[in-house]
Amino acid sequence: MVTRREFLDALAIGAAGLAVGTTAKSYGQILGSNDRLNFAVIGLNGRAYAHLAALKANRSAARISHVCDVDGTILKKFADRTQQEMGEAPVAEKDFRRILEEKNVDAITIATPEHWHAPMAIAGLQAGKHVYVEKPCSHNPAEGEMLVQAQQKYRKLVQIGTQQRSSPHTIEIVEKIHAGIIGTPYFAKCWYANTRKSIGTGKEVAVPPQLDWDLWQGPAPRRPYRDNVHPYNWHWFKIYGTGETLNNGTHEVDVCRWALGVDYPQRVTSSGGRYHFKDDWQFYDTLATSFAYEDKMISWEGKSCQGMKYYGRDRGSTIMGTTGTVLVDRDGYEIYDLKGNKTSEFKAGHTTSTADLIGSDSMTDAHFMNFIAGIRKGEKLNAPIAVGNVAVTMLQLSNVAWEVKRELQLDTKDGRIQGDTEAMKIWGREYEKGWELHV
Repeated sequence: MVTRREFLDALAIGAAGLAVGTTAKSYGQILGSNDRLNFAVIGLNGRAYAHLAALKANRSAARISHVCDVDGTILKKFADRTQQEMGEAPVAEKDFRRILEEKNVDAITIATPEHWHAPMAIAGLQAGKHVYVEKPCSHNPAEGEMLVQAQQKYRKLVQIGTQQRSSPHTIEIVEKIHAGIIGTPYFAKCWYANTRKSIGTGKEVAVPPQLDWDLWQGPAPRRPYRDNVHPYNWHWFKIYGTGETLNNGTHEVDVCRWALGVDYPQRVTSSGGRYHFKDDWQFYDTLATSFAYEDKMISWEGKSCQGMKYYGRDRGSTIMGTTGTVLVDRDGYEIYDLKGNKTSEFKAGHTTSTADLIGSDSMTDAHFMNFIAGIRKGEKLNAPIAVGNVAVTMLQLSNVAWEVKRELQLDTKDGRIQGDTEAMKIWGREYEKGWELHV
């Protein structure tokens, strides 16, 4: 098998390191035709359907020329759906590296398992593609650093999928907070609640014939195939996923730090455990984290299996200041005075739920519109990687604090852990030989 390193070396010297997949079938697939960008959607099981919906909503400026997944069944299903929704058949590929060889692909979108996010995004940048990558943008802080460096080096755009940054009502209320609507904001609390079921105890079984398990693992150290990992439960295994904190907390913590106007904190504390079920799930199902700044604080609480809502919402953020409080989620916002009396509100006209694992919505459509305008017109991105990576790194450090069971002291310039060699060992990860990352 050709490794990532060998492939990128081949790209660098212009050689055909791998067999090229099906090429564009018509002039309509070439960049510039009808002034539309060619997108390749990679990782097709869940969130990719929101990418499809968003690209359909922006079809005057973009089209889906390629789709890619290592599972043949998932690939065919998505390719068929793309043809149905977009009116033309995309090229379907199993190996994303073949897509990166295609000169007519302008941008890739990544909705793969999380251990692939940064390696694939960096490879995309090195191949000259713009990148839309789902949160979290990396599996660990070291990868996030490298992805930011790669974007700066290769000068293509990278938008992270924190789509609430493109939500009109969230932009509006954050601007109002910055203008003083609740005085000086100093404490933000955010949460997520769901009723996920047990993943049970997996068994080693034969790899399904439609799945390329070696390519699915990619940069991760090799493990036998187990029947409770693919296609979704990889989230709860440390070698592939990052737990609920990164899976969902990224959105709310990003909103909180945006509203407070802060970057990396001085200290991180985190506690929790796997309380609801006893199974193969390697992360916590309940976690409470505090991010402490010199004069502000963010609190994150995640409950994967206990769906008790706060303020009648299964996810959201409260921003508290010297004269009042803002409650904001994906469905709108409310403003309260110091005594908790509601003084005004805005409703977006729709409702969302944590039970929805795809999340097609107007925010995602707007986030893609912003990304496309960034490529075509130079519009400023709402969630560029250098901005989006801050919340991701914060929450990865929350996981580290949970692992080592103590408070972490951070360098506020870059989030690096200070004075704790053991904790800093978790800053990066072990890679399968030949799949190490290089910027």
